[in-house]
Amino acid sequence: QVQLVESGGGSVQAGGSLRLSCAASGNTYGINYMAWFRQILGKEREGVAVIALHRDFTYYVDSLRGRFTISRDAAKNMVYLQMNTLKPEDTGLYFCAAGDIGMGRSIWSSQSYNSWGQGTQVTVSS
Repeated sequence: QVQLVESGGGSVQAGGSLRLSCAASGNTYGINYMAWFRQILGKEREGVAVIALHRDFTYYVDSLRGRFTISRDAAKNMVYLQMNTLKPEDTGLYFCAAGDIGMGRSIWSSQSYNSWGQGTQVTVSS
């Protein structure tokens, strides 16, 4: 089992930036994807960005491409989400997720991930 702990959330004004961190520990063997999801009030949990650990390929939801950047430090077992030009509609609870995702499964589906952090709140004011 992998343990994930997010940090870095907070309150920021529109146009500002935040960097979220996710610390992974435990049995990370076999994990091939890590991702950031977010839960906005009244909406379903949605994928924000994904990183494929074996090649460091990164994937973004189209609406956030260019503002958000996912990265990792393999030596520290850390994954980051740099969020720039934040908007009030980015307000929500942000989760780190890890999974061993095989062929035919979507990297954007929360059901593909079996390890989750507790979430970190991001609040963007106008």
